[in-house]
Amino acid sequence: QLAVIPPTDRPPTVIVNLSARVGSISDNQLGGWYTYRSSKSALNQMTRTMAHELKRQGSHIIALHPGTTNTDLSKPFQKNVQDGRLFPVEFTVEKLLDVVDSVVEENNGGFYDWAGKALPF
Repeated sequence: QLAVIPPTDRPPTVIVNLSARVGSISDNQLGGWYTYRSSKSALNQMTRTMAHELKRQGSHIIALHPGTTNTDLSKPFQKNVQDGRLFPVEFTVEKLLDVVDSVVEENNGGFYDWAGKALPF
C-alpha cells in the first residue's frame, strides 16, 4: 500500500502511464488479448526503464491499473465483470489521483492498481 504523503514532500514531477493488469506477465492466467496484453507489458517495461533515467532528474514514474471502468472501451466486456467491480469514471479518476498524490521515491518504476496495491510485472 502507498502511504499518504503531504504534497510538499512529493517529487517535482510524477509521470503516470495508464496500464492494465492484463499487462502483467506473471499474472497471466487466461491468455488471449495478444496485442492488448503485449502493448501493456511493453508499457510496463518502458515505465520501469524510464524510472531509472528520470530518477536522475528527481522525477518519478509509475504504471497504474484503473480497474474496469464504465467507458466505451470496456462495454464489450462488462457482462463478465463481477458485481461492484465496474467503476464509474469519477470514482476511477478520484482513486488514481489519490495514488498519484501518494507516490514517493520507493514507488518509482512500480505498477499499482487503483487502490494503491502493488501489482506484479
